Amino acid sequence: MQHAHNPVDWYPWGPEALARAKAEDKPIFLSIGYAACHWCHVMERESFEDDATAGQLNASFVSVKVDREERPDLDAIYMDAVQAMTGQGGWPMTVFLTPDGKPFYGGTYFPNQSRYGMPSFRDVLSGVERVWRDQRAEAEAAGERLRRTIDASARADGHEHVHQPEQAASGATAPKLVPAPEPAAWMFDAAMVGFESGFDATNGGWGRAPKFPQPMSIEALLREHVRSGDARSLAMARRSLDAMADGGIYDHLGGGFARYATDAIWLVPHFEKMLYDNAQLARVYLHAWQLTGGRRYREVAVETLDYVTREMRTPEGAFTASQDADTDGDEGLTYVWDAAEVREVLGDEAELFMRAYGVRDGGNWEGRTILSRVRDDESLARDEGASGEDVRERLARARRLLFERRTGRPQPGRDNKALAAWNGLMLAAFSDAARALGSPVYRQIALTAGGFMLDVLRDERGRLRRSWKDGRAVHNGVLEDYTNLAEGLLALYEATFEERWFAAARALMDVVLEHFVDPAGGFFDTSDDHERLITRPKGLQDNATPSGNAMAATVLLRLSALTGAARYRDAAEGTLRLVTRVVSQYPTAFAQWLVAMQLAVGGFDEVAVIGDAGADDTRALLDVAFAGYRPAQVVASASDGDASAVPLLHGRPRLNGRATAYVCRGFSCQRPVTDPAALVEQLTVR
Repeated sequence: MQHAHNPVDWYPWGPEALARAKAEDKPIFLSIGYAACHWCHVMERESFEDDATAGQLNASFVSVKVDREERPDLDAIYMDAVQAMTGQGGWPMTVFLTPDGKPFYGGTYFPNQSRYGMPSFRDVLSGVERVWRDQRAEAEAAGERLRRTIDASARADGHEHVHQPEQAASGATAPKLVPAPEPAAWMFDAAMVGFESGFDATNGGWGRAPKFPQPMSIEALLREHVRSGDARSLAMARRSLDAMADGGIYDHLGGGFARYATDAIWLVPHFEKMLYDNAQLARVYLHAWQLTGGRRYREVAVETLDYVTREMRTPEGAFTASQDADTDGDEGLTYVWDAAEVREVLGDEAELFMRAYGVRDGGNWEGRTILSRVRDDESLARDEGASGEDVRERLARARRLLFERRTGRPQPGRDNKALAAWNGLMLAAFSDAARALGSPVYRQIALTAGGFMLDVLRDERGRLRRSWKDGRAVHNGVLEDYTNLAEGLLALYEATFEERWFAAARALMDVVLEHFVDPAGGFFDTSDDHERLITRPKGLQDNATPSGNAMAATVLLRLSALTGAARYRDAAEGTLRLVTRVVSQYPTAFAQWLVAMQLAVGGFDEVAVIGDAGADDTRALLDVAFAGYRPAQVVASASDGDASAVPLLHGRPRLNGRATAYVCRGFSCQRPVTDPAALVEQLTVR
């Protein structure tokens, strides 16, 4: 535990801490953060390692430390409370609770001395002590009001409705329900207007500083181009992908992306690297390569996957959560360069590299240089009187030499826990790459990861644990754990056609339908047998990772296509109706929902291939099915369709003993074919 050596008497969230607070009649100090959080480390150094502050906490509070990545349910509930109290949120999250868990005061980072217009943390503690001693009734009443507000917000998220803001805030008036429209094609046109309105045409991405990668938005735009041929969507996606790949947010030596850029031009990153970002970005760059053939997209995808393989993988084959922004307390120390060191390492090749990556005396950030690609190969080749291929090889050699030098520096810390939801996202990326690139290395990485997750994070009842570290799997799985892992398992099935992965994905979603469903539509974030909290959270909006509800709809639609089971499609459509009124207005906040809606409206190409695994005729048909980028497609294959666990394959024999493909689309099926050219024609005509 990161805070184990603090003088603060920390408790984990649980019955012991709550019981002590009640027995001693003390408020709870709840601190929520995560391992790679820079300001969490700052607050720990300033306050939690300070003996005087720890003494005040230990005397007057029951202190509880929560990792938001392990307990997203608690994080969601109390972040809603902090945002309701202060109008903003973030981490570290600082919340004061009554002994029964109701929040009555909160904020984020507090300094050890009054500055930045904020009180010192010790002043905050003294103020809360006075309130608890002298104004107990007001604090408890405030906690109950906030509980009702949070509960109303959770219930409101579960309905498509229009209501007055003060009604939701008071929790006194039920929302006025309004029938929700079905997903329809016009919503995508409206969403394009929303995407364009906030788009940075110069630098790519959305908004100004800080700027986040938003891979779900880019994925939705790529899919919209495939669906409709809209050139605007592809242009926005490509501009964003190009700018990020050139920027300092991308690690040009080691691969992988930082969490976000602190500026609008992608130059200065916040240096932490998160598994979920790199999973989603590797996958969307791979998809962009499949769609456009752009070599740079393939390179970025491969370099990112290789970074994860090298630095974010446990000996057991799971993927770890994050790398810190700080190295030895210095943000970015591992990654930045000065010109003299570049010249020392590269010798005569230094000037070419420095022109390519913007290295100069004096640097571009705090006296040193964050590498970013400022010149392309072709322009450098003209300067050098050389070919573009020659320049590419020289720069690749230079990057290898600098990376080797960098490995001798102090390295950022790593959070070694493996989270089911984030591992599911990474599994999907490696599975897609194994299939698209024909990589046996990525295939084995995906197989090992899939086996680990099912063997270690799934119990004998088929229920998931959220987190694994040091040989222990802990905490109930939440909705996103089930849905993201199911998505990854379906991708692994299409990469291998081993039916255990399909069966496991289906079983996970059956658990979701049994234990997470909200009768009002969609799904709660926690199961019906989860510990009782002050409310049952239900998040709809995408954040850095897809909304569990949005991913549920996506996976359920894929399962419906593979199985023909109406219950999966019905559940998906009921979930989609939760957001049809808002998704086109705020597309960057509901991008995974757009992906699901594209599948719901456009339907799937259902491709069944009956043939011996690995046989040339089977492989030829599968190569056609997987050519290019076909996001609205499911593919199943087996040697004997009737013996398969995948219903899409049932009742489909081989023709004349040869591998045979069956294509269905829009409630009608094409004639079965054995000729790859005939399959090309069937999949091309829509």
